[in-house]
Amino acid sequence: MSSRLANPVRLAIISSTKCNPSSIVRHRNIRTLFSSTVIMDAVKSDPSLPTSAALDSGAIDHNTSGKKIQVLSHNQYETARLLRSDVDHNPMVQFQNWLSSAISPPAGQPSVHEPEAMTICTSLPNGIPSARVVLLKQADDKGFVFYTNYGSRKSQELSANPYASIAIYWRELSRSVRVVGKAEKVSRQESVEYFNSRPRGSQIGAWASKQSETLENENVLEDRVKKVEAKFDGRAVECPEFWGGWRIVPL
Repeated sequence: MSSRLANPVRLAIISSTKCNPSSIVRHRNIRTLFSSTVIMDAVKSDPSLPTSAALDSGAIDHNTSGKKIQVLSHNQYETARLLRSDVDHNPMVQFQNWLSSAISPPAGQPSVHEPEAMTICTSLPNGIPSARVVLLKQADDKGFVFYTNYGSRKSQELSANPYASIAIYWRELSRSVRVVGKAEKVSRQESVEYFNSRPRGSQIGAWASKQSETLENENVLEDRVKKVEAKFDGRAVECPEFWGGWRIVPL
């Protein structure tokens, strides 16, 4: 996969401290926040290597006292320069360049574990927020796509208040991206196409798991799985009507 994209295109994912001020690229109110830092020891060996806490050694120094836990470790960071001339004027193109690089790192760049992981924050109409980690499955010229149960808490909140924020952190690169946007459901065709690409176990899980629901015990879920397996025994698992994708469109 190319690490450099000239125009915003569809990029689908089918596999499943103290620092200097970060640079912010603004476009249509989307804020792409970039922070590239390196531990001082890493700087001495290779100042160009954009790694940080991934090179830490030893346990985190902390203190437990009563009901309080204090983190005492202090990493010294030095932020690599990021000039406006280094980034594309279109933040979606820039994000795709970064994501491609994180998925298929060039020589000398560390591998990123689950580069598609992102935190999405939704909120109730009264402003009370909730956040959770989901997997980014597509980044295109329209926005950022993930899939979920439409009956889940995040889906209910997006239906009631269709604005959300995303935060992506690539620890090994000390790079972060944040997005504010409006949510919209992807087409049924897009949801079905993605669902059909999932492993059968994941497809069955989509039917059996009622996200955000409290279970009396694990047997409840196990029984549901068995029923779904029996229902689709010997045939393809269909995409549930209550399951599909959301696209966060940057404002």
